[in-house]
Amino acid sequence: MIAIKNATLVMKDHLIPEAVLFVENGLIAGFGEMRTTAIPEGCQIIDAQGLFVGPGLVDIHNHSGGGHWFFDEPIPAAQFNLEHGTTTVLATLYFNMNKDQLLEQAKTVQAAMKTPDGANIAGFYMETPYMNPKFGADREANPWKGPICKDDYQPLIDQVGTDAKVWVLAPERENIEQFVIDAKKANPTVKFAVGHSEASPQQIEALMPYGLCIGTHHTNATGDRPMYPECRGVCVDETVNYNHGIYAEMISDSRGIHVDPYMQRLIRKIKGEDRLVLISDSCVFDGPVPEGYDGVTDLCFDYEGEIAGSKLTLEVACRNVMKHTGASIVDVFRYASYNPARAVGFTDRGEIRNGLRADLVFVDHWMNVKKVILGGEVK
Repeated sequence: MIAIKNATLVMKDHLIPEAVLFVENGLIAGFGEMRTTAIPEGCQIIDAQGLFVGPGLVDIHNHSGGGHWFFDEPIPAAQFNLEHGTTTVLATLYFNMNKDQLLEQAKTVQAAMKTPDGANIAGFYMETPYMNPKFGADREANPWKGPICKDDYQPLIDQVGTDAKVWVLAPERENIEQFVIDAKKANPTVKFAVGHSEASPQQIEALMPYGLCIGTHHTNATGDRPMYPECRGVCVDETVNYNHGIYAEMISDSRGIHVDPYMQRLIRKIKGEDRLVLISDSCVFDGPVPEGYDGVTDLCFDYEGEIAGSKLTLEVACRNVMKHTGASIVDVFRYASYNPARAVGFTDRGEIRNGLRADLVFVDHWMNVKKVILGGEVK
């Protein structure tokens, strides 16, 4: 048994200072204040030295790590994210690849998932194939602009199977419902996200009974449907805000470029504490930095000059949200661990609770990562 002492435990909605936490057989086996909790003899002692100890971070939307695409070099990407506190990551595949390329990419990631060094890869976030071709980075390279065809998509569904935890889609695409039905046959618990879309509220809400419960990178790569030229319309962002059942993903970069700091505060106010999900959307696009973005170091750009994801890791996104919105360390752990885990259906992680996976991260008050434990093992 491992005993972590002198920890400030970050719970779902409060802190336990001067605490001890026990790990046994890869699971959380108990915790409490040190003054009232005896440490059994023979325990392996880890002294947290007053650091915050919270649940490992869960990044459900991440294409890369340390300059390595997950589809190309999944192990280095996974290890880089693990070093930064991400104990669960969904490898994200993107719509700029054709069917054969996506099938090979999926196989590469699936092989890595079976290895010890890829243990924090928990499946796929499928940001492909059927989004609105008007939106998104590298959109000129989208080979999925044509009609939705079962012969095209079924091999991909079959390959990723139950490893696909989320499929992103544009609800306005013709015949998208049949794709949703077939994806759900392969994995009955799969979730769907609205993204790269200009769908109406009615089109989005029609897919919620199938499991649409996530708004992909909220307020980014979405359209507008004004009824009159002088009026603001209602579209994807408004629908995500309105429906409590939809989690809002948010990319929080250092300057608030993806999501303006005022908008971040508004999203927190609207979605509440249990429907906001921090993501990195980390990518390796290496287009030139456009005019006006001089000195921006945590964003990527494609060769059309469009913002193309970020160079963030999730603990840095947490720090940025603390800066931009005044969120507490309890809040950001919820946004980056508990909420994303629940959004995609992981109930065995994401909080400090007896019987859950001992995925833990030690951080200081600004979310600088000092130590990581994955499945009860110190990394």
